[in-house]
Amino acid sequence: MTGLRTDLYELRMAASYLRRGMTEPATFSLFVRRLPHRRGFLVAAGLAEALDFLESFAFDDDELGYLRDEVGLDEPTLTALAGLRFTGDVQAVPEGRVVFADEPLLEVTAPIAEAQLVETGVLNLITFHTTVASKAARCRLAAGDAQLIDFAFRRTHGIEAGAGVARASAIAGFAATSHVEAARRYGLQPSGTMAHSYVEAFPDERAAFRAFAADFPANPIFLVDTYDTPAGVRAAVDVIAELGLTGPVAVRLDSGDLAALARQARAILDEAGLRHARIVASGSLDEDVIAGIVAQGAPIDGYGVGTRMGVSYDAPSLDSAYKLVAYGERPVLKLSPGKATLPGPKQVFRDPTGASGDVVGLRDEPPPAAGREPLLVPVMRGGRRLEAADPAGEVRAARDRFAADLAWLPDAARRLADPVPLTATVSPALTALHDRVAAQLGGVRTY
Repeated sequence: MTGLRTDLYELRMAASYLRRGMTEPATFSLFVRRLPHRRGFLVAAGLAEALDFLESFAFDDDELGYLRDEVGLDEPTLTALAGLRFTGDVQAVPEGRVVFADEPLLEVTAPIAEAQLVETGVLNLITFHTTVASKAARCRLAAGDAQLIDFAFRRTHGIEAGAGVARASAIAGFAATSHVEAARRYGLQPSGTMAHSYVEAFPDERAAFRAFAADFPANPIFLVDTYDTPAGVRAAVDVIAELGLTGPVAVRLDSGDLAALARQARAILDEAGLRHARIVASGSLDEDVIAGIVAQGAPIDGYGVGTRMGVSYDAPSLDSAYKLVAYGERPVLKLSPGKATLPGPKQVFRDPTGASGDVVGLRDEPPPAAGREPLLVPVMRGGRRLEAADPAGEVRAARDRFAADLAWLPDAARRLADPVPLTATVSPALTALHDRVAAQLGGVRTY
């Protein structure tokens, strides 16, 4: 059950709505107010997990007992919560799509108590996954044609976060993950080598490499920097020759000047006739480090990226919000300085040529120009998904969408340093609605 996975104020507001018979549909819009520093775009992610959360939302007897005894909810409210399930509709940007500031990633329409109660969970899931996918996308841009592997699990902020990082990074083009359960759950490629402790457990590197290759001859990857990296590469070469390994092999560099060591390793491998052997690098990598290595022309075939991607080290969260935009037939807004919102259910219209920025308009208005693509699509109706859950298929489809959007993205927005994001404009119809609602409240235009 997930009913208590919310903030207390959500429960108190929902209880107040229920006591007053406020059951009309409310629409809440989830968006990011501004992009983090050095981000030229975001990658939408976390929708599948959010839909899982919504479908399972309920209160069990123990949770209801806690709300009675510790929170002080009365019996009529507890009775209402006991039968409460999420019965609403959801429109969302499909996972893997590139999005920008002030554009709804998701809109929930449901009886107001339901829509209020699920705010915290939905906002948490969409924010976390989008944050990580966006960081992983920058690593994908930096790495060029090199393979990327998710090594983040041991440093993510929680066990379930590790699986989320594996999934989000896969959407952004990572080829594999060290997280075995995430690989199983989402149909990803599991990947792993050995640790320095394995090498240290044997009398010397050759003994360690010999044992590892004998046990895993199909695709051994030798960690060669435990003692002296060039000597480690030579030890790997000797073991490959000794065991007659003819299939895929690789060496991994995990410390030191990775670009210089990669050139040394490549020379040793090539001299031994192992031109097919790959070089994988790891160790405190992010998009900036990878870009620097690539700029030096280092012969590295793959990068294992861990902590800095898994916690989105330089931008660990987003300025995301989940705001009421309509209650019943009445559009609503905020006029708070710096936190103003636009009223009404919305749509985002995209120019497929990339020549101009997105347009945020009303959900029921026609596209502002021929060929403009609406980004938000229906994904849930009456509290049930419109398509059955398919964890592996959803990741594959999201990865394809990301690849297409990354190719579409203007060069200025793709830059790692000083990117220039596309700026969404507001349609005339939405502008007129905003001005009318603001005038009724005695406010002025705030965007």
